[in-house]
Amino acid sequence: MSSPIRALIVDDEELARQVLREHLAAHTDIQLIGECANGFDAVKQVAELKPDLVFLDIQMPKLDGFEVLELLEERPLVVFVTAYDEFALKAFEIHAVDYLLKPFRKERFDAAILRVTERLRQPRPDYSLAARDSRPPGAYLERIVIRDGAKLHVLPLDRVDYILARDDYVGIHSGGKEYLKQQTLSSLEGALHPAEFVRIHRSAIVNLSRIERIEPYSRDSKVVLLSNGQQLPASRTGLAALEKALEGYRP
Repeated sequence: MSSPIRALIVDDEELARQVLREHLAAHTDIQLIGECANGFDAVKQVAELKPDLVFLDIQMPKLDGFEVLELLEERPLVVFVTAYDEFALKAFEIHAVDYLLKPFRKERFDAAILRVTERLRQPRPDYSLAARDSRPPGAYLERIVIRDGAKLHVLPLDRVDYILARDDYVGIHSGGKEYLKQQTLSSLEGALHPAEFVRIHRSAIVNLSRIERIEPYSRDSKVVLLSNGQQLPASRTGLAALEKALEGYRP
């Protein structure tokens, strides 16, 4: 007899978790090993319990479902369970097994379980960067999530002063501290609103609200002086982008 599929439910609504529990009761090949009501607990429980499958809500307090996946070192199979249909395309782009739109019928849930069993027979895809860009089309990040060992940091973008390239990482500076996140500067740049953050150098992105002034550095270069005293070099291309952004900037 094969081992049961070990499943974890992550949803901030008790009623939603109850519905999933009731549907799972009919599937004796699935063992429910835990429940979480927020994203922080989900990251911790996945690391500790190592489920095969997670039923994951998207819109939750603290961390949303995509942010949870971004922070996981090892990804289980994922079935999204949500009341919002606008994230469906992105869910499948990051290899979700299924996308259940609340409210759903038992037959639809059973179909999702069938997909899970079929997926378990297939080779696992590479999830290394799958959840990195989790925004729906036309949306931008409102916060950055960072894993630092056992600690999780959630930085609202209005608290970010500037961001530097650090080899395979980015150094996110906020309130005098630097937080390292494994991501390229280019990929993060694309997720930031261009009216608020500008790449002023191949290795630096700055929050426009932190700029105090722009000063000459040498005959052919300038530096951007921030309100905290930090100086950042600006390339010719970066300076042109910065000046254009500042023309229409409204703090």
